[in-house]
Parts: sequence; C-alpha cells; structure tokens
Amino acid sequence: MKYHVWTEGCQMNVADSQRVSSALEALGYQPEAEAEKADVIVLNTCVVRQSAEDKAYGRLTSLLPLKRKRPDLVINLMGCLVGVRGAERLSAKLPMVDVFSPPSEPGPLVRYLLEREGRDLAEAERLQRFAFQDEATTVLNEQAGGYTLPAHERGKVVSAHVPIVYGCSHACTFCIIPYRRGVERSRPVGEVAADVRGLVAQGVREVTLLGQIVDRYGLDIADGPTLAGLLRAIHDIEGLERIRFLTSHPNWMTDDLLRTVAELPKVCEHIEVPVQAGDDTVLANMKRGYTSADYRRLIDRIRSVIPNVSIGTDIIVGFPGETAEQFAATYTLLEDLKLDVAHLARYSTRPGTVASRRMGDDVPEAEKVRRFQALEDLQERVVGEINARQLGAQVDVLVEDLHKGKWRGRTRNNKLVFFEAVGAAGGSSEDLRGRTVSVSITHTGAWSMQGSPAGIEQTVRAG
Repeated sequence: MKYHVWTEGCQMNVADSQRVSSALEALGYQPEAEAEKADVIVLNTCVVRQSAEDKAYGRLTSLLPLKRKRPDLVINLMGCLVGVRGAERLSAKLPMVDVFSPPSEPGPLVRYLLEREGRDLAEAERLQRFAFQDEATTVLNEQAGGYTLPAHERGKVVSAHVPIVYGCSHACTFCIIPYRRGVERSRPVGEVAADVRGLVAQGVREVTLLGQIVDRYGLDIADGPTLAGLLRAIHDIEGLERIRFLTSHPNWMTDDLLRTVAELPKVCEHIEVPVQAGDDTVLANMKRGYTSADYRRLIDRIRSVIPNVSIGTDIIVGFPGETAEQFAATYTLLEDLKLDVAHLARYSTRPGTVASRRMGDDVPEAEKVRRFQALEDLQERVVGEINARQLGAQVDVLVEDLHKGKWRGRTRNNKLVFFEAVGAAGGSSEDLRGRTVSVSITHTGAWSMQGSPAGIEQTVRAG
C-alpha cells in the first residue's frame, strides 16, 4: 500500500505533512511520488490567500477522474481549507473526498484506514500520539524519546520544523488562521525537547521552532514557559547545531528573548518579525497593535542587542482603503530599515475575517500588482547591497543538499549559499550533507551567493 502527500502553504503545513507521513508509515504504507500510483492521497491545504485555495480546489478536480476509475482510492483533505469545523461544511460539496482532517490532526485519516482494514480502533489514538504527541513507538524513539521522521527522510533531512504553538488567538483583521486553526495552544517543553532529541538522533542538525506568533509561546498557560526559556531548555541537546524560530510579532518580542538569542551560541542571528504596513492608519485597521515608529524602534533594539543580526519581515500591499500616500509610507519604511528579507503579498479577501465583513476590497488589482512590483524592485536592490558586503568573506554554511551539481546550504543569517561539489583531485565530492563548511564568497546576488569551500567541520553528524 502506498501514500502520496501534496502540501501547499506555510512551514506549519510542511511539518504537519511530515507527521502525517510518519503516521501512515507506522500503519505500513510506503511513500509514492506519483499521486496516480498511490492508494491514499493526502492534500494538505492552505487558504491564506485566494490563489492557494483555488490551487487546492484545482488539485481536487484533477483527481476526480482517478477517483472514478479507482473507487477504492482514499482521498484525504487536510489543513486550513477544512479548518477546525469544516468537515460538515465541505462533505456535500466535495463527495470525492473520503476523509476531512483539521490542521495538525492525523486522527480522522488514521481512524478511517484502521476501520476500513478491520484493525483495532484503539490503535488510532496511539498513532495520533506517535505523530503529534511523541509517544515512543520505534527503536529510535525509545533511544531519543521523540518524534520519528518518515523512513524515506531519515538520515537525509538536515533541517526540520518543530511546531511549538498551534493556532492563534490574535485575530488580525486580514487573517483567516484563527478561524481555521483554532485558538492558541502551546506544547509542553518536554514534548518539544523530545521532538528535538528524536530528530537529532536521525541526522537533523538544525530545528526551526514554529508558531503563528511564536514569541507568544507559553502565554496561554498560567505560569507557563516562555520562548526564551524553551530555547534555553533545548540548547544543550547534544548533536544539535542550530536553532531558529518563526514567526514573531512586534508586540511580544521581549528584551529577554533578544538577550537569549544573543547569548546562546546555537540560536541563529536571524529574526522574522512582520510589519505588514508602514502607515499607522493601515496598521490600526489591520489590528496589529503597534505604530510604524514602534516597529522602527524595535528594529533598532534588535540590532543593538544581537550583533550581525539579519531581519525578515512580511508586507501586505493593497489592504482595503490603502491610499497611494499610505503605500508610500510602507515603501519609505522598507527603504529606510534595509531589512534582509521581505515576504510580499497582495491583499486577498478571506471570507469570515473582520476585513471581509467590514471593509471593501477597493484597491484595484492592477494597482496591487504595481505596488507589489515596486517593493520587490526596492528589496532586490537593498538585499543586493547587503549581500555584496559578504564578497570575499568566509561564512559557515550548514549543507542541506546537492542541487544541480552544487552543494546548497544556509548561513546562520539564513543566507542561501551554493558551492561546487568537487573532490580534492577534481573527482566526486564526499557527501557533505549535514556538515558545516567554511565557504569563501566569490559572487553575491540578491537571492543567493556563490563560493568555494575553505574548510569542513570534522565532526560527523548523529545518525
């Protein structure tokens, strides 16, 4: 029996798909790259923007002939298209779907497959804990006490995502996530640490801690832990080389968290903290809870506390009511701050959000495209200038994989670097996946850098 997983959307969806794959392999299923050859197809969906939702429906439509040809094929719709209460809403509309699963929930699919195969339904609860609550069910788990990667990724995945906060309770007016992923829920420190230990035992060298607002970790628990405390708790796990976290919110980026990043050698000097807009009226309409001046002061504070930090942000153009002058304020903010990364998006109405109920989508699409392109051109110039300062420098690159004949990896500042995969005598290179390589930068661009290896860390990764 074979399974195929199609994933769209954020890093949380990537992590969810990985864990669903792990649960399916525990049931005896094997991965299949081609959906047409699979017995179970999982579509893990995103609805943050209309284009992502359209893509999910398009993928479902493309599977309809296959389902008609093979009625025994199991189609599982998962993720934000389903949401926390979406099965009833979608079942009549999508009769080709056998199982509807909320985000981060393998239970419905596992139970369906067990029942269909006549197996003990009590196993569903065990497998759900296996995939999402870290029950030790394999030798690796017994040794490391944490989550086991799907077999086809074990020993090959260098960097992995670890969810630490599910859902969101902030409810920005443009965002559908709270309605689809539910309220904010922090995972216990022990579970997260067990995940990380288990991943390291399987060859992972870097983990990224995930949350819709990751620096709110623990705030939903009375006297709960903080993100700074969690970073300290996992920092000393042997074999772990790097720690990242995303995505932060300006209102909860505390001095304690910044000092922790600066003090802990394994925590990378890269902060993702979305601004979304540079005009105060737009920010208030978005219900962001800060002003553009607040954000500027935060960036100054981050840079003063964390030496050599790189900073990423998110920006939405064309929010309802955004005037040319208000967009100009966003342009100026991005031009002034000179951030390393800007994830740009054109506003898309999401049904059920405050913006969709109370504000009209009044910025023409052509104007949204123009504003998007203006910011993209600006950011390409800014990042090109930032990266040019690295020309001739030596940077530490954690190698992730081989791509078109070159090794590919990232610096601690999350800069993408490529270097040639050749041996000392011009022959085939040794496998450097999971190794830290000192690379001399010979070429820089806005989106990546090129270099030549200057030295390789001699420690062999775990696993």
